[in-house]
Amino acid sequence: MSRILVVEDEFPIARLLEVYLKNAGYSVFLASNGEDAIRAFQECKPDLVLLDLMLPDKEGWEILDVIRKQSSCPVIILTARGEVKDRLYGFKHGADDYIAKPFDPEEVVARVQAVLRRPIHLVESEQVQLGSLVIDFTARQALCGGQAVSITPRDWELLSFLARHPNQGFSREQLLDRVWGMDYEGGDRAVDVAIKRLRKCLRNWPAEEGEIVTLRGVGYMLRVV
Repeated sequence: MSRILVVEDEFPIARLLEVYLKNAGYSVFLASNGEDAIRAFQECKPDLVLLDLMLPDKEGWEILDVIRKQSSCPVIILTARGEVKDRLYGFKHGADDYIAKPFDPEEVVARVQAVLRRPIHLVESEQVQLGSLVIDFTARQALCGGQAVSITPRDWELLSFLARHPNQGFSREQLLDRVWGMDYEGGDRAVDVAIKRLRKCLRNWPAEEGEIVTLRGVGYMLRVV
């Protein structure tokens, strides 16, 4: 039974997540502040952490830094901060996924399941090599055939998200939510435009190694061989 540590100071939200996660078959531990979170992390050694950023005694980023110094345990950020700059900061500092409040608890469970299904090397590694394409999450850089690929910050976040979820299809609406943020006021055409730019940036990546494919009637997927 996988162990999930929920770090959330709002009890109704913490309790709601606990109920849904337990119903999904997980063992759940709760912490309502930073000190308790660090102590619980060290004692229960969770398989995944759901981490709220707005804690009464510490910033969630501080907890994330502590976790990353000790472990590669996957961390999903829960927060009312839905701006792109916050998401970029989170991914840069080792967050595995980002869920903006308010959220559907069933979606949280689905995200937890998706992260825990990832191959171990994708959770623990700071970079992923897909044939001649190397995606370095720490340096926020992509190399194709040893050459740096010039990517805008928004397109990098999209590529990073797809690379962390290889061979998984996402609708345009899901990509808008997870990459652009729930408060984005533009239409889903922005996803198509960004995918077009990414494909152009990765034009030297051999199709036999992988590619960004269109799923008719669904959206997009980073296909990896």
